[in-house]
Amino acid sequence: MSAFDDLMAYERDTQALGQIAGRLGWDQETMMPRGAAPQRGEEMAAIEAVLHARRSDPQVADWLARAEAPDEVGAAQLREIRRSHERAVKVPGDLAKRIARVTSEAQGKWAAARAAEDVAAFLPVLEEVVALKREEGQALAAGGDVYDAMIADYEHGTTAAEIAALFDAMRPRLVDLRARVLDKPAPKGVRGHFDADKQMALTTTLAETFGYQMRHGRVDKAVHPFCSGSGLDVRVTTRTSDDDPFNCFYSTIHEVGHAAYEQNIDQAYLLTPLGRGVSMGVHESQSRIYENQLGRSRAFTGWLFDQMVPQFGDFGIADADAFYAAVNAVHNGYIRTEADELQYNLHVMMRFDLERALMSGDLQVQDLEAAWNDRFAADFGYDVDKPSNGCLQDVHWSVGLFGYFPTYSLGNVYAGCLYQTLRQAVPDLDKQLAAGDTVAATSWLRDNLQTHGGLRSPVETITHAAGMAPSPEPLLSYLEEKFGALYEL
Repeated sequence: MSAFDDLMAYERDTQALGQIAGRLGWDQETMMPRGAAPQRGEEMAAIEAVLHARRSDPQVADWLARAEAPDEVGAAQLREIRRSHERAVKVPGDLAKRIARVTSEAQGKWAAARAAEDVAAFLPVLEEVVALKREEGQALAAGGDVYDAMIADYEHGTTAAEIAALFDAMRPRLVDLRARVLDKPAPKGVRGHFDADKQMALTTTLAETFGYQMRHGRVDKAVHPFCSGSGLDVRVTTRTSDDDPFNCFYSTIHEVGHAAYEQNIDQAYLLTPLGRGVSMGVHESQSRIYENQLGRSRAFTGWLFDQMVPQFGDFGIADADAFYAAVNAVHNGYIRTEADELQYNLHVMMRFDLERALMSGDLQVQDLEAAWNDRFAADFGYDVDKPSNGCLQDVHWSVGLFGYFPTYSLGNVYAGCLYQTLRQAVPDLDKQLAAGDTVAATSWLRDNLQTHGGLRSPVETITHAAGMAPSPEPLLSYLEEKFGALYEL
């Protein structure tokens, strides 16, 4: 066998072990007994130690030095293995193991603190997480910007300065549009009791409507909806609320967007570095275009309304037009995952600034709650009422995902570009969505983006699919047109 073949065989086992680690994480959020958290922390640390040792093994460097790529795909495989190896050798194995153990334990402590509305109970372990992630970031940055090094784990090729400039360009138009919309009367919302079992039944229908392959997945409940896995085993979670079915339905469509990306990657890339989404920003472009541009469109909400009426009876909405307005209502709210399209990015921008300050040391963990509450009041105009609606609402920091938040808005920007091109490629899109038919839309996304996995860089992936370099203009124009019409601006 050649050096290339030896390396790819070795990498296949590394990827398989990574999938096992991911399955442990899925179980921790869905099935694991709460009392098992300390043991799970040890299990996660042990498997992370094995993974780190494999990724940093000097033999990988030797293979990389001798390997010759047989084609474009092989060159991309080598590029991604090299990037992973260079990252791994910068981080001491003991540090990687400590991060895995502490973040596993911190996740459980976050969930308990969130349920108890007790920030003080969470801050000590968060302080540990922040210290460990700063140490890791310093090792990765090698004298450069620590936060840039963290962003590279989720959106390689992008810097904090570039993201800050993008956000500065987007914020004025978003704030202006929000002010004009909130000056108008609010649309009527749904009312009544929505049985959880009926929500879950309809959520399965929605998942399959958007192309989710249940033979290679499953839908469960979790505190914080997420998608896990790749290839032949891709799982999603959602959550139910007795008085808000949209939380369940649109969380599901969102996570199915992630899952469809993973399920639709070329099977030739299975258990290789190219066999997963290329970045979290590109991943988010899929979840957001499924959820928003497709799932919250006037055409698709008309179909969803017709599915809900037989299940739930009269829920206070007279017709499909009123239902569309209710689904897209712009409203005050604390929770990022429940935010309307218009305000969602403002929630992300706040988190970007706060976590950047945490990583630089400009913000200390003990001051986080006050800093969050002050910034929220400044950005949204009202006070946080309880910690679960404030700094305890997101799981990300408990598990060390610093640098992840800005990829949500990058995904929205990417989705805007993709949607503009998709509408040109599928001229009768609205007619199809009105019949609950997403096949043309999801097939276009599959063929132009999803199937390629990690073949190209994030920016190249979007440019290839959309036919344009990423720009916020399509997203901002879409939002102004949509909400301008909804609120008669």
